Amino acid sequence: MELLPSLLEELKAVCGRFPDTRQGRGGNIAMADFGLSAFSMFFTQSESFLAHQRALEKGHSRTNCQTLFGMEYIPTDNYIRDNLDPVDPGRLQPLFNRMEAELEKPAMKQAFRRLGGRTLIAWDGTEYFCSYKINCPHCLTRKRSNGKTENYHTMLSATVVAPGTNRVVPLMPEFIAKQDGTEKQDCERNAVKRWFDKHGARVRSLNPVYLGDDLFACQPVAAMVRDNGDDFIFTCKETSHKALYDFIEGADKERHEEKVRKRAITEIFRYRWIENVPLRDGKDAITVNWISFRILDPKGKVKYTMAWVTSLPVSKDTVAGIVACGRARWKIENESFNVMKNHGYALEHNFGHGKQFLAMILAAFNLLAFAWHSVLDLLEPPWQAAREAAAKRTRFFTHIVTLTAFVVFPSWHVFLKSLATFEIPPDVLQNEKIPR
Repeated sequence: MELLPSLLEELKAVCGRFPDTRQGRGGNIAMADFGLSAFSMFFTQSESFLAHQRALEKGHSRTNCQTLFGMEYIPTDNYIRDNLDPVDPGRLQPLFNRMEAELEKPAMKQAFRRLGGRTLIAWDGTEYFCSYKINCPHCLTRKRSNGKTENYHTMLSATVVAPGTNRVVPLMPEFIAKQDGTEKQDCERNAVKRWFDKHGARVRSLNPVYLGDDLFACQPVAAMVRDNGDDFIFTCKETSHKALYDFIEGADKERHEEKVRKRAITEIFRYRWIENVPLRDGKDAITVNWISFRILDPKGKVKYTMAWVTSLPVSKDTVAGIVACGRARWKIENESFNVMKNHGYALEHNFGHGKQFLAMILAAFNLLAFAWHSVLDLLEPPWQAAREAAAKRTRFFTHIVTLTAFVVFPSWHVFLKSLATFEIPPDVLQNEKIPR
């Protein structure tokens, strides 16, 4: 077992380089411990993890915070919030870079590479905090129908997805927040430009194809991606692309159909496409390739319809693969946002808002924990064995919380083996003075 301890060592080093904000009674606690403490809650999916470890500490000389996460002390919740509030979430960038590096490993390539070795990176925004009462300088605001002003936080997420797998790997997000020196509110399009400026050149090693909804199917974003030598597949709605649809109306379209058996039903997949059409009105409009896709039932009734614009060349041999990848964009919503909000990560819960960056860095820690879980599911055999033994994902994390609340394990290797075998080693039990 090598990956998880290595990731934690890197996390400790990165948190140790946070700007020193220690004060008062928290002055004797290393900055790394503040970051590790926050991360441990998201990684174990337990708001009570630190409370359990403080209880263990009263009757033991050590805790799982020390043996598993490498912490020296367990700071109180308020000190964690106070000392992380001034830390810009960009400080976590090296840890997300590590996730990009892991994507180059053979098992990850097998899971995520499509279209002849391309990596699909889906862009989408999601909200993770809202309140009428709590606010900070980075909050966005909106007027509700009741006349009240609501404060909220949102971020632009970049997530590696692929058709045929329910795994996704979040990359470093770009937070959508009021920018210094501007009066206007921030938006997803501005955020995606900032994300691309920061990360576009570095992730080129992944040979990316960017996915996005109709919001990103515009000249500035499409040109930005194309000029960098990358490709895109963006949803394209007729209501927001009148010039494009006027151009293709009545034009001859390439056609291809396939019959696809789905359980007891045979569906018809119908593809239509036109190459080199203008994305917008005007002489400077870039040209794109337009694809329409429909699923029909055996009686010819349309069950699903969607259209995209792409920079990828389209042919009878490639259209089905491009469409499958374009449809994979929804995974950032279902396999990422939905999981993080409703299945253990509690992304929308207010773990702490602060006056500077606290809401952002806690959301980034949460996203990082999710990314680690995805990578460990595919690359770490002891982790895989423990997950398989639990059968259900929720049961796996319940086991983690339960065992760590009562027993101090000397290492992740011993802990994960106990989870996989449902047996705690006798020497561990003896040390804990718990009857077998």
